[in-house]
Amino acid sequence: MIYWLRHVTAYSYAQPVDLAAHLLHLKPRALPGQRVLSAKLLCAPAPDHHAETHDHYGNVAARLFLTAPHTRFSLTAESLVEVEFPRPPAATPAWEEVAAARLSPEAAEFAFASPLIPMLPEATAYARPSFPPGRPVLDGLLDLTRRIRQDFAFQPGVTSITTPISQVLRLRRGVCQDFTQVMIAALRGLGLPARYVSGYVRTRPPPGQPRRRGADQSHAWVQAWLGPGGPDGHRWAQLDPTNGLVVHDEHVVLAWGRDFSNISPLRGVLLGGGAHSLTVSVDLEPERPL
Repeated sequence: MIYWLRHVTAYSYAQPVDLAAHLLHLKPRALPGQRVLSAKLLCAPAPDHHAETHDHYGNVAARLFLTAPHTRFSLTAESLVEVEFPRPPAATPAWEEVAAARLSPEAAEFAFASPLIPMLPEATAYARPSFPPGRPVLDGLLDLTRRIRQDFAFQPGVTSITTPISQVLRLRRGVCQDFTQVMIAALRGLGLPARYVSGYVRTRPPPGQPRRRGADQSHAWVQAWLGPGGPDGHRWAQLDPTNGLVVHDEHVVLAWGRDFSNISPLRGVLLGGGAHSLTVSVDLEPERPL
């Protein structure tokens, strides 16, 4: 599936911003199963300096510096991406074997607590029924994904970026970021490495209603380690607990890290500006095959 992606972020400041430095994660990753056909970034005002590099996790990261005073700042990221992620392998080792190998170089840093995802006994306890002794790790992951989809209600507005996982476990309500963090905390508590993925998911309008321009949103899901060995693309399973499914051809990956704090789409340091307002518009639309 080929998607056209457009993500617009616009800030309005009460006072002029004299200097600004921004770090962006807004360009999709090139991956097995994801091919970036084109990508561009439009900024207003134009930055005095723009550099693109890769961060510690291999994500595409852009750095922008603005030295002219401004009261508005907008970013438009547009991409054309072809997506068809491989299905997870048919057979996987027992989850205890994967946990025992968690200090493998590619997985170790995703096996422990991170700033936004602490180790919580209640999260670990929630995961345990999905991982009885000897169960293949993928079977346990699929069961945990299904249970979160069943047990937690999607309800925007009841949580925020700062809502602790313990509160989400009590409320059993929230949004994709909450459910992703719950699942990662649960897996890490069992010794299973898991990382936070930021991106987009295809949405469809209600039957009989037109699609609303700009109404799509960023999305989050989990990549869980299946153990060492195997071809690239089969060592991590991509699981979407919000929708209770395995990621295949309706998700676009932007970046991954230990948690959201590693891969915020836009963060920066400003001199001036005062109070500000923010608007975000996202579109993810299927394109005809090339």
